[in-house]
Amino acid sequence: MSALYRFLRYISWPTIAGLLMAALALLLFPQALNHHNDMETGGLSPDVSNSWEGPVSYSSAVRRAAPSVVNIYTQKTLERPRHPLLDDPFFRRFFNSSNLPQQQRMESSLGSGVILSREGYILTNNHVVASADEIVVQLQDGRETMVKVVGSDPDTDLAVLKVDLDGLTPAKIGDPARARVGDVVLAIGNPFGVGQSVTQGIISATGRNGLGLNTFENFIQTDAAINPGNSGGALVDAHGNLLGINSAILDRTGYSVGIGFAIPANTAMKVLQDIVAHGYVIRGWLGVEASPLTREAALQLELDPPAGLVITNIYINSPAHLAGLQPGDIITRINDYWVVDNERSMTLIADLSPGDSVKLEVVRNGEKSTIMAVAGTRPATGS
Repeated sequence: MSALYRFLRYISWPTIAGLLMAALALLLFPQALNHHNDMETGGLSPDVSNSWEGPVSYSSAVRRAAPSVVNIYTQKTLERPRHPLLDDPFFRRFFNSSNLPQQQRMESSLGSGVILSREGYILTNNHVVASADEIVVQLQDGRETMVKVVGSDPDTDLAVLKVDLDGLTPAKIGDPARARVGDVVLAIGNPFGVGQSVTQGIISATGRNGLGLNTFENFIQTDAAINPGNSGGALVDAHGNLLGINSAILDRTGYSVGIGFAIPANTAMKVLQDIVAHGYVIRGWLGVEASPLTREAALQLELDPPAGLVITNIYINSPAHLAGLQPGDIITRINDYWVVDNERSMTLIADLSPGDSVKLEVVRNGEKSTIMAVAGTRPATGS
């Protein structure tokens, strides 16, 4: 016992002294403990490090997507308005103003576009190139060339251009259907003509419609800055995949305030493929005119959800007419989708291919029924 006692007494003082020194060090240098925790969690709290990781740079995404984005420069010739005095009878007594040459002026505008094939097909907004007499595109590598317009689709505000150049880099197509609110996105274009620029933001909303911008609307909304000159440019995800074609901003000043809209890439690709193959976009059609059912009427009919479309007119020999639909019928469901508004329903039908079967759930005189129709071809705009 005496030997054990001497041994314990021998080691007790160094141990106690070590513990006292450690306690003193923590009191004097508390950051040492925080540093140890940071080393274990990568500088984040345990909860954050396990649930989220974000890149410190999107340069890889930009390097992947930027070569596919082009700057577009257009010019159009406009007739200057005649001075009112030239058409005044008193003034015309002195000389024949009808022989005066009509003055003209050139108007220039800016935009952007996205290369979508190695064959040289480029998508941009229709409003960027509409009525232009001359269109020039500039690639990221500095090459410039004249382009021709293959076709346009005013209903979605898209146009297809064609360039004859080698070494093109088509955009990598993403999946807009999987895009979520809060996802990081990058807008690439030529704002104000300063040259290709990149802005960063998030997806603010998906499926935006009813804005009155286009006939068919299914916009991706973003707060990435979109300014004049960005129209027709690319909206890409954090990996550089194309999610949409930047199209419009919602602001009376004409400058970005964090509400911008892009046409989803899948919609844009269908427009491109149809225009290249057929010269116009092929869309499904039923041949009805309809208006939204009021919520009060829907509740009275015990509709769940309380929504529907009331058919107000049917075109003779249209698919709806041949299927037996009648004015006054209330459409509550199209295939697997509830009818919630006119715009979405019209888009659902337009997305069909001619010949596709359409199952319509209809309320007629208070009775529910199912009517099968066959989608036709939507007449071209203006016809």
